[in-house]
Amino acid sequence: MREFETPLAERMRPRTLDEYCGQEHLMGPGGPLRTLIEAGRIPSCILYGPPGVGKTTLVRLIAGHTGRSLLEINAVTAKVAELRDLVEEAKRLKAMGGGTSALAFVDELYHFNRSQQNVLLPSVEKGDLILIGTTTENPRYEINKTLLSRMIVFDLHPLKADDLMPLLRRALTDEERGLGGLELEASDPVLRSLALSSGGDVRQALTRLETAAAFAAASGGSTLAESHVERVAGSAHIRFDREGDDHYAIASAMIKSIRGSDPDAALYWLSRLLAGGEDIRFVCRRLLISAAEDIGLADPAALQVASAAAYASDMTGLPEARIILSEAVLYLAAAPKSNSAYLAVDKAMRAIEGGDLQPVPQHLKPDGSGYLYPHDDPRHWLPQRYMETPRRFYHPGDLGYEERIASRLRRLWRRFSEPPDVS
Repeated sequence: MREFETPLAERMRPRTLDEYCGQEHLMGPGGPLRTLIEAGRIPSCILYGPPGVGKTTLVRLIAGHTGRSLLEINAVTAKVAELRDLVEEAKRLKAMGGGTSALAFVDELYHFNRSQQNVLLPSVEKGDLILIGTTTENPRYEINKTLLSRMIVFDLHPLKADDLMPLLRRALTDEERGLGGLELEASDPVLRSLALSSGGDVRQALTRLETAAAFAAASGGSTLAESHVERVAGSAHIRFDREGDDHYAIASAMIKSIRGSDPDAALYWLSRLLAGGEDIRFVCRRLLISAAEDIGLADPAALQVASAAAYASDMTGLPEARIILSEAVLYLAAAPKSNSAYLAVDKAMRAIEGGDLQPVPQHLKPDGSGYLYPHDDPRHWLPQRYMETPRRFYHPGDLGYEERIASRLRRLWRRFSEPPDVS
């Protein structure tokens, strides 16, 4: 294979710790992982993070810097017999290497079932090998707890534009491994645009640079311009996994922005969900819950707006549904807030679960006697007991429509004039 047909991202893999970019919390000066690597004391560990943040590269750097043998296996295709062979090879290498343990690198470790993971347990525990697993799925949920207890989890994050800029500049000018042979120039704003559009993914950033540079060179230019980037790179690379952590993190950010009455942030996170291909029914369910939980009786119309938006979005579908959902999110974010309905029902449920099981008063039963019909009174209300022993669950807020509710209840029931029971 000709060298230029090897992807730029593969050619530019860092060969030294100093070339590694990003993950300053782990690999910066004094960072825990860098310090351990430089000391040659590598624990069995899991590198957890999204694609393209340098997990595999880091494993290879660890092996190279510490001089340890590297045994690689793919969790998707590996069988138990292959794992046993790997364990035996690790033992052999340790014996030949004067007691130095080899690194066993398992890509996407979460694909291992329990029996596969258990094959590695004794060797990890005895130190016959140092297990390094990489995963894009949260290992705290996906990995056998027994194996996980013997490993350290290092979290890797998407790279910032400032982390990617030096790498993109080096890749553009490097004549040995990069694109230096094209003799292209590029301004910092153009490279920053590439970095920002990559979604923090090193591989994606280098792939976009390589494609844009090839287009610029084929067009006969000597400068990599914004127009080249726009025409070949398209829209930004959006990190989103409908089954993974992004799905819940972004939805949580949207709901918390609504709760915090920040319409711009709420709209941004809604847009991230939609741009990532989220199911609009999932979005609508979250908005319905937010309308009841966070806005409630401060603006009862909020639930009506969320319900109408759910129906209308389901009827229209995307892309038009984005407008409907935008209206709903902005309304909910701007509305006055009250969680009194949420707190009231939780308090009532706790009372019941705690054994407060009152009988239905006789006059409220279908065949009971003595019930007073409220509409017979001009006020459409009559004083009577609706529980054997009165309880106070609902504490109205003082914002929006709920202020009017509180005022009316104080006129009807003495308990609503008493200080709130915070128990």
